[in-house]
Amino acid sequence: MKLAFVTSHPIQYQVPIFRLLANRSEIDFTALFAMVPGAKTQGDGFGVEFQWDVPLLDGYRFEVLDNIAKSPSVTRFSGCDTPLVGETLRKLKADVVVVNGWVVKTCLQTLKSCRQIEIPCLVRGEANRLRPRPWWKRALQRQLVRRFNGFLPIGGENRRFYKSYGISEEAMFDARYCVDNDRFAANAASIRTERESLRQRWSIPTESTCFLYCGKFEQKKHPMELLHAFRQAASRQTPNAPMHLLMVGDGELRKDCQQYAQSHQLPVSFTGFLNQSEIVASYVASDCLVLPSDHGETWGLVVNEAMACGLPAIVSDQVGCHSDLIRQGETGFVFPFADWNALSESFCHASSAKVDLAQLGHQAFQLIQDYSPRAAAEGIVDAARWARR
Repeated sequence: MKLAFVTSHPIQYQVPIFRLLANRSEIDFTALFAMVPGAKTQGDGFGVEFQWDVPLLDGYRFEVLDNIAKSPSVTRFSGCDTPLVGETLRKLKADVVVVNGWVVKTCLQTLKSCRQIEIPCLVRGEANRLRPRPWWKRALQRQLVRRFNGFLPIGGENRRFYKSYGISEEAMFDARYCVDNDRFAANAASIRTERESLRQRWSIPTESTCFLYCGKFEQKKHPMELLHAFRQAASRQTPNAPMHLLMVGDGELRKDCQQYAQSHQLPVSFTGFLNQSEIVASYVASDCLVLPSDHGETWGLVVNEAMACGLPAIVSDQVGCHSDLIRQGETGFVFPFADWNALSESFCHASSAKVDLAQLGHQAFQLIQDYSPRAAAEGIVDAARWARR
């Protein structure tokens, strides 16, 4: 079976799935990219120009489509404009096509082409019902969704989104959002003995419970509100339960966050941007991830990464993965979004003697094994076979 996967650009979370699909004897796999970003484009939103320092283009066959966008971008809908994608699909003689949601124009061009040349088109997107939408947008979305032949839910909220538009269980095949668990776990294990030196590197006291914020410093993730809540919690900390906050990443709000932390003399360290080969060190140095994002965080793969390294997580109830990955008091804690007092209480509770964060981290590690590239690849293959029935 000839299977094509169309997406905006090489994404570090998708590539392990591509390699597994390419290694299957019954699958002739090709990834189609609207573009391969340079350092400047890749850095949009991160606050720094960079290229990922893990290989993204080996282990599978790929082609780069002709992108005619005036300003090529992977973060804007019009930044990926590939009107000739249908010709490429014809040349490949694809039997089934998977498209990565509908966030860029290329995705809709692919859907249109598939319908014209009668190739089943499956969708693996991030949409959920946590984001409020006006009635007219829901009506348009219903029409769009029902044009796909099959669906690859990334998790429970995404599945409920499809069901709300009348999609049957028969047409849905789980391809859960995942990271390369094995790579993260192995890298974490290889530097676990260096934990204390890593904490010293970032001025994290040995006795402190270290909470980790890891991501872009952007509004949807609410890093400033996180600092407000942490300040409130830190003011109540006791000598027996000190806490620290490690903030990893860069972006438009980083400077404001640093100034706030400094002006209030908070026990907070900033690392700046860390690439894929460096990021594991921050997980090993920390005790618990925190992700206070709003509904713009349609999943939150940083939670997968942290759990693969053995950390529990505190997340808001607007983070897309919360209902899948957070079992309250077992793999972490969920707090109501924008209830910053509740987040502050979560800090205090998690750093107290009542909570064994190492045990929660172990349970989180066990849970995340079900969210693997291998399981996602199996779901894609099952859906493709069903679509060709």
